[in-house]
Amino acid sequence: MTRSRLALLATSAVGAVVFLWPFFGGGQPGAATAAAFGIGTAAALAAVELSAGRLDTRRLALLAALAALDAAARAVVVTGIGGFSPIFLLILCGGYVFGAEYGFLLGATTILVSALVTGGLGPWLPYQLFAAGWVGAAAGLAGRRRQGRPTKRDVLVLAVVGALLGYGYGAVMDIWNWTFYQSSPGLGFRPGMPVAVALGHFARFYAVTSFVYDSFRAVGNTVMVAVLGAPVLVALARMRARLHTDIEPVVMAVPPDNRAA
Repeated sequence: MTRSRLALLATSAVGAVVFLWPFFGGGQPGAATAAAFGIGTAAALAAVELSAGRLDTRRLALLAALAALDAAARAVVVTGIGGFSPIFLLILCGGYVFGAEYGFLLGATTILVSALVTGGLGPWLPYQLFAAGWVGAAAGLAGRRRQGRPTKRDVLVLAVVGALLGYGYGAVMDIWNWTFYQSSPGLGFRPGMPVAVALGHFARFYAVTSFVYDSFRAVGNTVMVAVLGAPVLVALARMRARLHTDIEPVVMAVPPDNRAA
């Protein structure tokens, strides 16, 4: 397993700890602590990618440009229909073309930049950072066998992935929301509850509060990829080809030994 993949797994493990913190009996982590975990681990993943040469200055500039475009789109449509948001198109396409690690960084950076632009700074930010990062990473894993120019199959695969991740993003974010509902006997969370009971409560909570809301996101992702996915994937694939550099080892010629035997 490569160092980049190990770094992504470590980053995801930290994110899982942040989301599952209340289940360890400590309540919600402080906002500053959660933000430090979120921003710090994303920065660490970027540092690993930089040191490995997978994230050079040109790819870093592209990452910033894509995040800025997404932040602008979110500024225009801060509140979509239900859970729909236009930011997921570039996160999905960027992860699918550039890989899981780049996809995670794109999702996390997009959330951070858009929060600064729209004033959406709050205790939810580090959780959104991880959740959007996982959307990009999952799209990258779905596209890991993609080769050459994107095809209709790639658009179809990404549309299905976008629909599933529309629900997945909402369900992951609901883990954070759900732990605040401690007074509801049939839906809420309380520290120390058995795992089976917790899963049942969470399933009912999600079905009642979020399923319809997240359906707008899932359908929106599917429609965006179906309508705009092909040109965006082609454009990103061309950028990747231009940014790709093959480094070949230099073979030093060794002069013959002319000494007498």
